[in-house]
Amino acid sequence: MEKGKSARQAVEISLKKLDLNADRNFKSSRLISSLHSSKLRIEKTKPPSLVSLCLGVIGRHLEEIIEDLSEIAVNFPADIKIPLAAIARRRKLLNDDVIISLADSSWEILDLSGSDVSDFGLSKVAEMCKSLRAVDISQCKKITANGVSELVRHCHSLETMRCGGCPSSESTARRCLGILKPKLNDVEGDSWEELDTMEIGHGAQSLRWLVWPKIDEDSLEMLSAECPRIIVNPKPSLFGFKGTEVPREAFPDVALDDPIVEDIDPKTWSICRSMPKAMSPSLSSANELSIAEKFRLAFVERDTRLAPKRAKNARQHQRRAEREWMMTSTRAKALALASKATKSLHGRS
Repeated sequence: MEKGKSARQAVEISLKKLDLNADRNFKSSRLISSLHSSKLRIEKTKPPSLVSLCLGVIGRHLEEIIEDLSEIAVNFPADIKIPLAAIARRRKLLNDDVIISLADSSWEILDLSGSDVSDFGLSKVAEMCKSLRAVDISQCKKITANGVSELVRHCHSLETMRCGGCPSSESTARRCLGILKPKLNDVEGDSWEELDTMEIGHGAQSLRWLVWPKIDEDSLEMLSAECPRIIVNPKPSLFGFKGTEVPREAFPDVALDDPIVEDIDPKTWSICRSMPKAMSPSLSSANELSIAEKFRLAFVERDTRLAPKRAKNARQHQRRAEREWMMTSTRAKALALASKATKSLHGRS
């Protein structure tokens, strides 16, 4: 009996210790979570830096310095140029001139999505920024397979590319499949994945992640069969993909350049694209009219502007005609002399 009682007491003591440990662990976990949440709140309420405030001011007036940006941006450091490019993209001001003026050799990401950048701008940036790891050309109507070919040719560290999003970009993506697939110099190997980079002749040597949300089945099957190394539309997972962690740049739900402008006030790019100048009511209404009405209003404005000049020319022409008539007509000369004589007589009297 005594042995059984002592065993029962030992079990009860052990259970009490377990409860105490569990309670202590629960309290510590709650403490950690509360500290983590408080840290997040502190980070959220953290005031922006002076540089971010200055970038916000410049971004609000970016359209006013666009014409001289190539001269102004020469003295900007790389960590200033890339946020300006991100702001310009959000304000629909990003084109070839802007991206070429801001491009820096230290850039590793390039977000051109929804911009007016063409093949020329993309190729120029690829020549300058050869360390690019991630590029977004989705919804770029002016970029074709030629621009992507130049990008692949110059940027050998390219790992992630985003494309598609509009009909022209979808067509470009389909045309680029042959460009993206690496072509081997050594065709006798068992697997191209086991080869070194030097043994790959052409194509996207380091491309690993392709974000193409609306990829067609034929393109997906071709990439899976001929280039299994390129993972199309990877899904977020705690374990990664086949042991490889999926980079943030490969997730389409987050803009590629979001981390660059996370400390800048979103009002910077939510304002109007360009501030309208003061215009007359007739001109402002003409912007909403048909082309024929615009021509009519322009003609009326020109006619009104030239009316005083036409009246002056008419008066000059009339005086010239009167002088010529007096010089050639005997009757006009007699009338002129009689008028002078009458004036002289009235002056004497």
